[in-house]
Amino acid sequence: MISIRNIVKQYAGHRALSDVSMEVEKGTVFGLLGPNGAGKTSLIRIINQITAPDSGEILFNGEHLARHHVERIGYMPEERGLYKKMEIGEQVLYLARLKGLSRAEAIKRTKYWFEKLEIQGWWHKKIEELSKGMQQKAQFVATVLHEPELLILDEPFSGFDPVNADIIKNEILELNRKGATIIFSTHRMESVEELCDSIALLNLSHKILDGKVKEVKNSFRTGTYMLDYEGNKINAASGAPFTVLEEHIHDAIYRLKLRMNPGTRPNDVLQYIMPHATITHFEEVIPNMHEIFVTTVNNQAR
Repeated sequence: MISIRNIVKQYAGHRALSDVSMEVEKGTVFGLLGPNGAGKTSLIRIINQITAPDSGEILFNGEHLARHHVERIGYMPEERGLYKKMEIGEQVLYLARLKGLSRAEAIKRTKYWFEKLEIQGWWHKKIEELSKGMQQKAQFVATVLHEPELLILDEPFSGFDPVNADIIKNEILELNRKGATIIFSTHRMESVEELCDSIALLNLSHKILDGKVKEVKNSFRTGTYMLDYEGNKINAASGAPFTVLEEHIHDAIYRLKLRMNPGTRPNDVLQYIMPHATITHFEEVIPNMHEIFVTTVNNQAR
């Protein structure tokens, strides 16, 4: 849906984006990741046509990104942009009208979402009367009301308690199931694991990693496993197909963190252990997205 090609953005004395390219496939949840100052917000602002790139191009469904595409995009910024003194109902209607909805259709959809999120009593409340988390709900409604093809959510769970975070997470997944493409920017790597199909990682204005989440995680595999067993302590002799990295014992259960030797397979480990002990657990240790994020960013800094 979105093709980002060789985007460069320079501010006075600061390069925000350096030749950044990526593809966001239609109907997917795409994680745009990176530490503070990496260039994520600059890229999001360019997609929303708030600012323009110095060079490069963005295609929206194969067309060069243009002003008329704005009505097909919903953007929920990290710094929420609702008017504090304006009644929530009228404010949501106003924002919906800017996205091309008639007043009658905007009222219908606003009532639907207010009922869905159980905020019917907020119509005449002002934003300043609500907690940050409740403000988030109102902003979310304003973002999705016009049923955009592309949703851009920047830290959408900020300010939510766990219950409301789950409510919004489920709504995001439901919108995706109905066909919305979602660009999702967050520092919460557990949300990336749970929601995202693909990711791109920015740091210091450059894209340093991208791909499908499963493929990215598999690329960081190191042949490391956790193995639990009962029985007598096993000493890994020189002929063992693995190297023990850590060893612990708790309630008569030995736990080994081990790395397989080059050219060996998991079955080789099992065949080595099974004649001497009862294996109760054997699992490959695959780095999570938090570990991959930290490792990749730190490696670039060296």
